[in-house]
Amino acid sequence: MFLALTLVATIGFVALGVWQLERRVWKLDLIARVDSRIHAPPAPLPPPDRWAAVNDRDDAYRRIRTTGTFLHDRETLVQALTERGAGFWVVTPFQTGQGVVLVNRGFVDEAHRDPHTRTLGQVAGAVTVTGLLRITEPRGGFLRSNQPASDRWYSRDVAAITARRGLGQAAPFFLDADATPNPGGWPVGGLTVVSFYNQHLAYALTWFGLALLSAFGFTRVLRRSPA
Repeated sequence: MFLALTLVATIGFVALGVWQLERRVWKLDLIARVDSRIHAPPAPLPPPDRWAAVNDRDDAYRRIRTTGTFLHDRETLVQALTERGAGFWVVTPFQTGQGVVLVNRGFVDEAHRDPHTRTLGQVAGAVTVTGLLRITEPRGGFLRSNQPASDRWYSRDVAAITARRGLGQAAPFFLDADATPNPGGWPVGGLTVVSFYNQHLAYALTWFGLALLSAFGFTRVLRRSPA
């Protein structure tokens, strides 16, 4: 019985190690694709007939440049924890010639959450925004769910924010504005964190190490078994 268990364990550990190596190849490919998008020349905003096809694998972190007008009276504050400390993302509808897209204009601290404390940053008229295309975040954040009814937001849930602000048809993704300074200094853009957890090689080595131990145990038991 123990002999069979050690053999099954060895095979299982090897399979897990191989799986982690496959995951590592996938993760390295993802990192390379995202890195190329971040440093590529800005592309136009995807047209509305392609919005439904926008997805994480093919479009996340793609650099986008578009021109339009901010609808400041419908901005949404989303709780954020950044390198500048705790505060809020200022997510504002942006009316373009192709429709409305939410733009995360950047970070504000508690002292500047009220738009009246950053009136210079409430730019009027047509402006051009360059930023990274981001996929909606419907699951909340900080282990807390969004509460649209009370206007408490912990993630950038595009559909929920769009409905709450009565925007009608809008892009199902949002843009993270780049570090181009806003008048008056607020909000602070360009704080997107692009980081991918990649410990697959370490995990693979761990599984293969356990496989070797199991194989060693299997060999020892096999040698002690009566002929």
